[in-house]
Amino acid sequence: MKVGIVGLGLIGGSLGLDLRSQGHTVLGVSRKARTCELAIARGAVDEADSDLALMADVDAIFVCTPIVHILTTVQQLIPHISLDTVVTDVGSVKASIVKDLSPIWKNFVGGHPMAGTAESGIEAALHGLFAGNPYVLTPTDVTPKSAVERIETLLRPLQVKLFHCQPEEHDRAVAWISHLPVMTSASLISACLSESDQAVLNLAKMLASSGFRDTSRVGGGNPELGVMMARFNKSEVLRSLSVYRDRLDHITQLIEQEKWEELQAELEKTQAARSDFL
Repeated sequence: MKVGIVGLGLIGGSLGLDLRSQGHTVLGVSRKARTCELAIARGAVDEADSDLALMADVDAIFVCTPIVHILTTVQQLIPHISLDTVVTDVGSVKASIVKDLSPIWKNFVGGHPMAGTAESGIEAALHGLFAGNPYVLTPTDVTPKSAVERIETLLRPLQVKLFHCQPEEHDRAVAWISHLPVMTSASLISACLSESDQAVLNLAKMLASSGFRDTSRVGGGNPELGVMMARFNKSEVLRSLSVYRDRLDHITQLIEQEKWEELQAELEKTQAARSDFL
């Protein structure tokens, strides 16, 4: 197929690398000329430009912009593309995006690849970034089956684990396993920084190893993405944070009251449950 990618960062660039390796022609759009040049040089696209008119003759378009720009990007695309073009996005929030875009573009399929790194930009794009990871599609009752099938045809050879769910179900689920971890991980780093004894803080920084690296990774990621998660999935992020605060209070009480057996039971329960998520 001829595939368009709008937004040539980590996700858009990685999609381009993988789709071109499958024999598709990939056309990219970025606001920055330098990004277009890098995308071509890296082999992520066959051609790139800052003009959305480049998307005039493509079979499918992946909108890989930040969440806040997805709606306006599609609105700006509409005058340039054919009615048969399938448009999908890669935003980590789905309900608001699907609600806004489904009425204005019949062939829209909400999407979210559950993959990424702590890096950003076209320089960070990777072959095989999506392989083995979940890729969620959120078609609704009015989404044409043919549109979903076209996106699936592009994604299956990338060895992703395809899932379908309702947009609202997606947002509630990812609040637990993606958005909440970002907020709690950031809070962990912030809590460490509150240490008032500079010598102790310096020592903590020198001693930090795998445990801190694992639990702080997502909190040290792209701040813009974290804000977009909270802004566009506000109710579900607040719900998960409230429950998490309750669980922290529970752990605190067990320690304060020296209920070591109950704490042991709690930690055994979480130890056993972790594998269900991984």
